[in-house]
Amino acid sequence: VQLQASGGGLVQPGDSLRLSCVASGFSLGYHAIGWFRQAPGKEREGISCINTGDGSIRIADSVKGRFTTSRDNAVNTVDLQMNSLKPEDTAVYYCAAGPLTSGSFDYWGQGTLVTVSS
Repeated sequence: VQLQASGGGLVQPGDSLRLSCVASGFSLGYHAIGWFRQAPGKEREGISCINTGDGSIRIADSVKGRFTTSRDNAVNTVDLQMNSLKPEDTAVYYCAAGPLTSGSFDYWGQGTLVTVSS
């Protein structure tokens, strides 16, 4: 069971970036998949969550209108599309997943660094 996040990099303010979270060893069906981020010196922040059971999506107010999340069943991934990036979006981004029956995020990816700077 493994999650791998990728797609981070250095971008300029206003740019877009798409992160991917690939699951291996299990299907993302009937799971909650979340994206989190942690900036230096700050606590981890929940960004988004998708429930693959009913398809519902929640986005944090801090990124609402700029970030979206979606699932690609064919390749067992959940993506985070980030638009209109700001310097304050700079952080290590993590994906996590857990069975809907668990009520918690049991599996975590290794994180991918996003740096927004001019």
